[in-house]
Amino acid sequence: MTTTEDTWLDLADAPAIEGLRFRRPRGDDADYAATAELIVAANRQDEILWVPTARQLREEIESSPGIDPRGDIVLAEIDGRLVGDAIVDRVMRDDVATYEMGGHVLPEFRRRGIGRALLRENLRRATERAGEEPPGQVAVARVHAEDSETGHRALLAIHGFEPIRWFFLMRRSAAGEIPDVPLPDGVKLRSVTPDQHRAIFDAEREAFRDHWAAREQTEEDFKLTFGREELDTDLWVVAWDGEEVAGVVQNWIWAAENEELGVARGWLEHISVRRPWRRRGLGRAITAEALRRLAAAGMTDAMLGVDADNPTGALGLYEGLGFEVDQRSQVYRRPLVG
Repeated sequence: MTTTEDTWLDLADAPAIEGLRFRRPRGDDADYAATAELIVAANRQDEILWVPTARQLREEIESSPGIDPRGDIVLAEIDGRLVGDAIVDRVMRDDVATYEMGGHVLPEFRRRGIGRALLRENLRRATERAGEEPPGQVAVARVHAEDSETGHRALLAIHGFEPIRWFFLMRRSAAGEIPDVPLPDGVKLRSVTPDQHRAIFDAEREAFRDHWAAREQTEEDFKLTFGREELDTDLWVVAWDGEEVAGVVQNWIWAAENEELGVARGWLEHISVRRPWRRRGLGRAITAEALRRLAAAGMTDAMLGVDADNPTGALGLYEGLGFEVDQRSQVYRRPLVG
């Protein structure tokens, strides 16, 4: 979506700051570039390891069926400079309509009421959208906050959000010794070919249904995953038992992020094992192999995210492979009334 005219907004709780205005995004390259710059600056201050590019933001926003930039995104400017943003995305999690809210404020403009105004606007929009849900549909607002974001977490508490779940980012050296873990009998690794993409996606979707508050995967997710510029399925580890996908690790290397942070880091993402192959050592085997592939690609650092209360024992598995908790975050939630 690209617009030629700005849509200026009156936020009821906006602070009295000279030159401060709020608008909808234009959807052009300049807007995405400015938003990426804002997020990088805010995340650097909060020690958050997410460094998106303008292209990546465009891909994620424009591929999401739960985001309409004309109503779900707000940008805050002071004298034409982007200083804050807010976004609401609707996803389904365990049959609950979940309005996931996010936002950022440049560090030098914090503690002046901009973040509060953006959070309240997100809540207003989420409540408005929840009112359009079918009768009987449960709807909640949900926010992810890092342990380092003390101001953010204080705002959430003031506005009725309660922490409900811990998540960890875990790190280990990709250059260190990696244990040789055998695959279960009958299971083999195969190189990924395009004709396998759908089977791999469907296997992951099935495996993650057992996870807490699993996000419903859509056709847009499939297109985004296999259409990314950074996609390199030679890094992926896919285990097969005959013609069945048994387990998957998606390895990703985000080159622009690594350059910005000055690291050589790979991410182990979407680590999954389907039910019939659990408790047989497959998860440990494919995770170890994923580490070897990142090391072969020249990475010296490996990271992954995990639900601290994962019922499949993932936390213990990763600790057993040498991963250590590097950062902690919480999911906050509050009910919505339509």
